[in-house]
Amino acid sequence: IQMILTAAAPLGEDTERAVTERLQGLQVKQGWGMSELSPIGTLNSDFNFKTGSVGPPVSNTYAKVMDPQGQSLGPHQDGELVLKGPQVMMGYLNDPEKTQECLSQNGWLRTGDVAHYDEDGFIYITDRVKELIKVRGYQVAPAELEALLLTNDHVADVAVIQVPDEHSGELPRAYVVLKQQLEDTDNVTERDIQEWVKERVAPYKRLEGGVVFTDVIPKSASGKILRRILRDQVAAEAKEADLTTKQS
Repeated sequence: IQMILTAAAPLGEDTERAVTERLQGLQVKQGWGMSELSPIGTLNSDFNFKTGSVGPPVSNTYAKVMDPQGQSLGPHQDGELVLKGPQVMMGYLNDPEKTQECLSQNGWLRTGDVAHYDEDGFIYITDRVKELIKVRGYQVAPAELEALLLTNDHVADVAVIQVPDEHSGELPRAYVVLKQQLEDTDNVTERDIQEWVKERVAPYKRLEGGVVFTDVIPKSASGKILRRILRDQVAAEAKEADLTTKQS
C-alpha cells in the first residue's frame, strides 16, 4: 500500500499524521464530495496536498465560503461551503422546493458543510451546519472535539452531540469508547475526560453536557457517525426524567 484516500467524514489532522507515522511514511490524503456533486468537489493531488485539508476544488470547479447572511468570507473564517461546477446536480427529482433551498439560479450549491480555506485555496471541512452546537451564542463543531478526544491515550472512538440546557441553550456531550487493552482503563472516569478536554479548549467548548461511556458508536456503512440515534437517546432520557418528576 502506497496511499490511503479518506472521505465520508472529516479526518482530524493529528489522526492523519499518526496514521502516516505508524505506517512509516505511507501517504494519507483526503477528498470531499457529496451525491449532489456527482460526487466529488475537492481533492488533494499526489504532488500537491496538505495534512488536515480535503484539498482544493477539482478542475473547473469554483468554491467560496459564506456567512449566514450570504456574504463571502476570507481565509481562515468558518462558514458554509458553496460550490459551482459542471458536476453540480440539476436538482432533486420531483422536489423543486428542496432544490430551491440549496441550489441558486446561477448554479451555486449550498453544501451544508462548515469549512474554511487557506491562502493557497486548500479547503478544510469543520462539520455539518446542522450539527453545530450553539452554546451561549457560540458555535461548537462536534468534529473538532471528536478529533481532540481521539488524541487522548484512553479513547478508542467518540461522538459528540448537543444536549439541551436551560441556561446555555445547548451543551456538548461526548459518547466515548475506551481502549480496553490499556491496564489503567478501569480507573478512567467520565470526570477525567471532562477535565482533560477542559485544559485544551475554550470555556464554551467544554464538555459541560457530560461524558457517557459506551461500548460502540453508532455509524453508517460508510463510517459516518449516526448522531441522530444518540440524539434520540437523549430525547428519550429527557422524556423519562420528566415523567418521573411528574409522578413524584
